[in-house]
Amino acid sequence: MASGDPPIVVQMDDPEHWRQGQTVCEAVRAAGGRALLVGGCVRDCALGLAARDLDIEVYGIPAARLLELLSERFAIDLVGRAFGVIKIRGVPIDVSIPRSSSGGGRGPEEFERLSDPEMTPEEAAGRRDFTINAIAFDPLAGEVIDPFRGLEDLEAGILRHTTEKFAEDPLRVLRGMQLAARFDLDVAAETVALCREIEPGSLARERIFEEWKKFVRQSRRPSRGLGLLRDSGWIRHYPELLALIGCEQDPDWHPEGDVWSHTLHCMDSFATERSGDEREDLVVGLAVLCHDFGKPSTTAREESGRITTKRHERAGEARTRSFLSRMTNEHGLIDEVATLVGAHLAPLQLFEAHSGDGCHGGWDESTAWSAWRERTRPGAHPSSPGSSRRGIGYWSERGRSVSRQRHPSTS
Repeated sequence: MASGDPPIVVQMDDPEHWRQGQTVCEAVRAAGGRALLVGGCVRDCALGLAARDLDIEVYGIPAARLLELLSERFAIDLVGRAFGVIKIRGVPIDVSIPRSSSGGGRGPEEFERLSDPEMTPEEAAGRRDFTINAIAFDPLAGEVIDPFRGLEDLEAGILRHTTEKFAEDPLRVLRGMQLAARFDLDVAAETVALCREIEPGSLARERIFEEWKKFVRQSRRPSRGLGLLRDSGWIRHYPELLALIGCEQDPDWHPEGDVWSHTLHCMDSFATERSGDEREDLVVGLAVLCHDFGKPSTTAREESGRITTKRHERAGEARTRSFLSRMTNEHGLIDEVATLVGAHLAPLQLFEAHSGDGCHGGWDESTAWSAWRERTRPGAHPSSPGSSRRGIGYWSERGRSVSRQRHPSTS
């Protein structure tokens, strides 16, 4: 941050959470240490957004003393990989000390052994994933510590890794996918190149799915994240997505190009119309992502030259189940998503059935989408009329609408 720039303004939806965070920082200072806000909360506040939670990193205090002073004021739990984080119960605040290495032990003794309170903030920043997440802020002194110029990258819209230590955790490739999509960022060429050298290894599928859930629920421009998946080569680990690249479509229906391009248009459209219900948005967003998984295996060219994909919606169900089951064992979720994929042409048919005689009877295209969604919910009666809620129309017709806007000469 340049001299004279105002300090980062910390804001949270619940002011009481921030007051509790200040209590932590003040207690650390009173004990002779220094507490810095780090990670996503600093990034979000720098963007003028309210922080969802606080990550506080503590310097200059031994781990045992930190545990003691926090337990005097709060109910706490040790959590995280190898118990590296102290959670304050009842508020979204995590407290940690920089760690010299990761470990597999448990309990306060392991927390103390792996903590390095003498590490500098600059050294700790070098262990973080991206420059935009390596910004630290001292809220009591109003000082920003930004050794990797993350604020500059944030302003320029660039996602860049900090150091070669980025490769220590393969999950960071998928984190890059969801961050690029959430904040509409260009991924630096050197970061893409480093991602190409990283293999997933034995990443737990629970960790993988958490990144995908953030991608689906929070992305502002999902096509950015999927672009990193493609450019880094990590798309090879998702053959259902890889098969969409280069899969031809009828240009009269899809002037945007192949199925991959169409899927990117649909995901970007979905991101503008989420419902705000986390479960609903996850189910619908995953279904949008998977809705044309059946096209590569059903695409054919007729003698006339016309490209067809007969019954691709049904073919896509099995591939959707395969895609999701590698990331989660939430069978109810998988069933809901696969059902939507298998019926994703039904909304257009519903609309046409109600509007074919010119008397729509209160039906519009959005109502048809909503009715279709209600009919595909678990336990829904086949004759259920559905609701008139809007915001479910993200499928092929929406993708085609986006395409027509971007390619007016071919529509």
